[in-house]
Formats: sequence, C-alpha cells, structure tokens
Amino acid sequence: EALPPPPVAWAVAPAAPQPTLAGRVGRGQQPQGDKDPVARRRAALGVLRILDEKNLALDLPTLTEEAARLYGDKLTNANVVDDVIDFMLGRFRAWYQDEGYTVDTIQAVLARRPTRPADFDARMKAVSHFRTLEEASALAAANKRVSNILAKATEPLNDIVHASVLKEAAEIELARHLVVLRDKLQPYFADGRYQEALIELAALRAPVDEFFENVMVNAEEKDIRINRLTLLSKLRELFLQVADISLLQ
Repeated sequence: EALPPPPVAWAVAPAAPQPTLAGRVGRGQQPQGDKDPVARRRAALGVLRILDEKNLALDLPTLTEEAARLYGDKLTNANVVDDVIDFMLGRFRAWYQDEGYTVDTIQAVLARRPTRPADFDARMKAVSHFRTLEEASALAAANKRVSNILAKATEPLNDIVHASVLKEAAEIELARHLVVLRDKLQPYFADGRYQEALIELAALRAPVDEFFENVMVNAEEKDIRINRLTLLSKLRELFLQVADISLLQ
C-alpha cells in the first residue's frame, strides 16, 4: 500500500492513528487473533513505515504518551504506553519477516526494544550484514556463552575491569581490545552507525577465542573470578549497543 503524499501528510499521518490506538488499547481492546475490525494493525504499520522510510525524528513513546494524554483519566489500562509500543513493534516483526529478514535477526534487534523506527531499521540492516561476515557465527556463539555464564553468576560484578587483577595473557589482550573499541565506537553508536560498529566488533573474534581457550572464568580466587566476569560483561555490553547477537542461530 502506498504511503500518503508528501510533505504535510508525512508529518500528520504518524500522529493520526495514535489516539485511536491508544484509546482502544487503553481500554483493553487489543486485536485478538485475526480479528482487527478497525484496522489497528494496518494503521500501526502505516505509522512505522512513514517514520522509517521518511526518516522522521519521532519515537513511539513520545507519540503514544501524547495520544494517551488526550484521553485524560478515561483509560483503564495503566500500561497503555508500553502495550501500544509492544503492539507496534509486533507490526515491525511482521513487516520485516515479509521483507525477507530471518526471525532470529528480528529477535536480536527486538531484544533491545528500539522505539525509533528509523533506528530500528538501521539495526536490522547492520545485523543482517553482520551475518555475512566470516566472524559472525563464532561471535554469536561466544555471546550466547557469555550470556549463559553471566546469567549463572551470583556475585556482584565490578563497575570496571581492574587491570591489576588480570593475570593471563589472553584476558589482558581481550581487555585491551575492549578499551580501544569502547572509546572508538561511542560516536558510531551515538550516530546510529551500527553496521560500521559491528564490522569493528568482528575483530574481537580472535581475542575472544583465545580467552575461552586459555582462561578459566570461574577461578577459585574471588577477585580474579569477579574481574573476569566483569570483563565478559563489558564484552557483552558492547554488542548489546546494537542488538542481542546471542540470539542469532
């Protein structure tokens, strides 16, 4: 279906369906199954497409909060903003599947819950490109391993990695790479240059492989163990700036 003609309609159309959608969801009237008598799914998808394809600098929370505000105290659903955003992100899932993106790529991006459609699209394209890289499979597996290790950790981690506690050459090298990339990639993340960021992060394959081959994460000494877990958390945080790569199959 064609988008409305430029330019005024592009500015007005994103806000137009939101009051209706917020009003119905705010009263607990989400579409059920295949039933959507007032075409809320199509309206939501239209909003997302306009915001994305015209690169409008609007986000879903802002639109939804303003729409919900119009109803005052008439809404019974206290979670209306989150529910509307979840509903609209569900439309994104369907749209990108129709565009040929794999389900796990979509899930990797949805895990970060980006609420600006143009930003969501940039992440989708970045992860899709990342999958074509030689290092992608190994780094996805490493992220999954790190995620599992951190999920089982019961001790509070450090705020930073303490260089003085690093013992093994492989962990020292990984820590060095992370410091360099952390500083280098901040402008990339801020500007939404996610594809470039993931290309840079692909260079971590070798030091990550070396780390897991030569370092025992759960060391007996508490300070060493916590420092290594902290190191892995910093690795994970860098990838999560774009998407949850551990969800890639």
